[in-house]
Amino acid sequence: MMTREDALELLKKYNKSKALIDHGLAVEAVMGYYARKFNEDEVYWGIVGLLHDIDYELYPEEHCHKSKEILEKEGISEDIIHAVISHGWNICIDVEPTLKMEKVLYTIDELTGLINAAVLMRPDKSILDLEVKSVKKKFKSKSFAAGVNREVILAGCDMIDMDLDTVILWTIEGMKEAAEELGLAGIK
Repeated sequence: MMTREDALELLKKYNKSKALIDHGLAVEAVMGYYARKFNEDEVYWGIVGLLHDIDYELYPEEHCHKSKEILEKEGISEDIIHAVISHGWNICIDVEPTLKMEKVLYTIDELTGLINAAVLMRPDKSILDLEVKSVKKKFKSKSFAAGVNREVILAGCDMIDMDLDTVILWTIEGMKEAAEELGLAGIK
């Protein structure tokens, strides 16, 4: 079984960008939070979160397609590969998320980016007191973090049968757990 340390090392092998590594860490934290809420394997879900964008820095135009090649070459199990590539369903690949973990990843990937952008716009740069209503306001503003695909987030909410407010809340809570590591704990 792959360890968290192995996954982080692998992510850093293929990604040098601090922003992409931080995004992987944010998604890992949120996946771990959801895993606990659903009584699932927190480490396993977190590993999938860490690795989900493994190909993005080197192959942005072939995102998810190159992930499969990279992960196979690295000897990663087929279940992790399927979970990683399925987060690009109907965006860049036709592999559908089928497991709850895969559906959660599909749902929260874009949302972590929106929340990160919302935190960076706050005067104190802190996620620690961020409220759902603030994120919802940013979510509704199409010009804010315009690259975030809100339709994917909403489709994901339907997939996991959760309302947007709860998904935002759980995503914030997951990111709070890694706030220091992500640089989202506020200005000191």
